[in-house]
Amino acid sequence: MYKHILIPLEHSAADETILTHIKPLARMTGAKLLLVHVADGWVARNFQQLQLAESQEMKEDRMYLETRTRDLTAEGFACDAVLALGEPSDEIIKLARERNIDLIAMTTHGHRFISDILYGATADKVRHSVDVPVLLVRAK
Repeated sequence: MYKHILIPLEHSAADETILTHIKPLARMTGAKLLLVHVADGWVARNFQQLQLAESQEMKEDRMYLETRTRDLTAEGFACDAVLALGEPSDEIIKLARERNIDLIAMTTHGHRFISDILYGATADKVRHSVDVPVLLVRAK
């Protein structure tokens, strides 16, 4: 069934929603988890081309991923983490293809029309661009 699950994390309370939902599935299937956070601030988006130093936001995001990985590993899960830089939907799609992912599990906030136009629709773009199942759980 599922052997490698990609979980985009927002570094927010919504992360608990998806992790609580996906842990039983991962335990049942023995899936390896790939936690991903996409830093998308100005420094993150221009990090490579301008050879910038990591921003405080990026450092905090990296520490957050390390903590989440350590906690999940302590619970018995096989877990890796990636701090990606740039446009969240593009980076999630790229990692799903590069890492042989067979399920993407992410939260959605239930924006409607104007909000989606203003804020983008990461989950919508991801689900229309990948060939693997995408599990969407509404954030609490």
